[in-house]
Amino acid sequence: MSTAMPGTRPVNPRFSSGPCAKRPGWTLDGLQDAALGRSHRSSIGKSKLKLAIDKTRAILGVPDDYRIGIVPASDTGAVEMAMWSLLGARPVTMVAWESFGAGWVTDVVKQLKLDATKVEAPYGQLPDMTAIDYNTDVVFTWNGTTSGVRMPNGDAIAADRQGLTICDATSAAFAQDLPFDKLDVVTFSWQKVLGGEAAHGVLILSPRAVERLESYTPAWPLPKIFRLTKGGKLIEGIFKGETINTPSMLCVEDYLDALNWAESIGGLKGLIARADANAAAIDSFVQATPWIDYLAEVPETRSNTSVCVKIVDPDILALDDPAQAAFAKSIAKRLEAEGVALDIAGYRDAPAGLRLWAGGTIEASDMEALMPWLDWAFSQEKAALSQAA
Repeated sequence: MSTAMPGTRPVNPRFSSGPCAKRPGWTLDGLQDAALGRSHRSSIGKSKLKLAIDKTRAILGVPDDYRIGIVPASDTGAVEMAMWSLLGARPVTMVAWESFGAGWVTDVVKQLKLDATKVEAPYGQLPDMTAIDYNTDVVFTWNGTTSGVRMPNGDAIAADRQGLTICDATSAAFAQDLPFDKLDVVTFSWQKVLGGEAAHGVLILSPRAVERLESYTPAWPLPKIFRLTKGGKLIEGIFKGETINTPSMLCVEDYLDALNWAESIGGLKGLIARADANAAAIDSFVQATPWIDYLAEVPETRSNTSVCVKIVDPDILALDDPAQAAFAKSIAKRLEAEGVALDIAGYRDAPAGLRLWAGGTIEASDMEALMPWLDWAFSQEKAALSQAA
């Protein structure tokens, strides 16, 4: 194990899993055309919101008969809007293998008070998605941001399902292929893969989801920001840029900037290729380094965006859980102090480890430059631990 400080530093040390790094070359000057001081309901405001929807459809390959809406409160708002508006008409299956999926389970069981079937797996594993009854409504994440475990594809989802599939795809959209024919609701936020600003979510609805909205009224009251129908009909304006509440036109311009950049690098294929290149840089290091391993146990389920790794050095594994967590955090703190990696500590509820964002806004050269620093920081912290003992 090398203890020498590496000579090359990442140009951009921002490897946070959200908000994520801005696109390469981003500056505030690129947002000069933002409709600031203008109503979002003005012609220019509505045109920019509609353009954001249209570019989202084109890059992600969303079917023409699916609706796309910009909604409040980031991905959380989009998921909550879907669950509160759609669930309760059929039995519900809640699927969770990391913290955000577990949060949706809590909301459905404790807030909506539905008698849901819970299908869960520990961090690092994916539940058996083929064993789920897709005649129930099914809520799940596509990419577990805090576990690094993702759906490898949509093959397990029944094509002839009677229930709706509600998919939180916030760290998957723009980095992984989403099979929209298998997904009735898809949500994400701008601040993940495209590095946009926070507080805005995107809600995508299939025709089957729209039919549910127009034929079913939940038993509970819906706050205004959750209401997608009026008089039993979908509020179509939401899906044409007429947002429920006032959006930040600066954030909208920033999203358009990111979408334009995505188009310039080849759209979805280009974004996936960049994420895959970053994940490959991590993989080369993991395969060659004995003290580190993936949290995701099965290679086919390993994320190419939120890559979660754990420390498997025998001396560290011999420590109790709090000490292991403290050791992992000390690595992250040391790298932040050196200015080479910011915000890479594992999620607070996840097993002790590190979480590296590998989405398309990260340059592969930066990811490659970071890897020797992980080795250096580990050796420094292990030496400090030995001295303290």
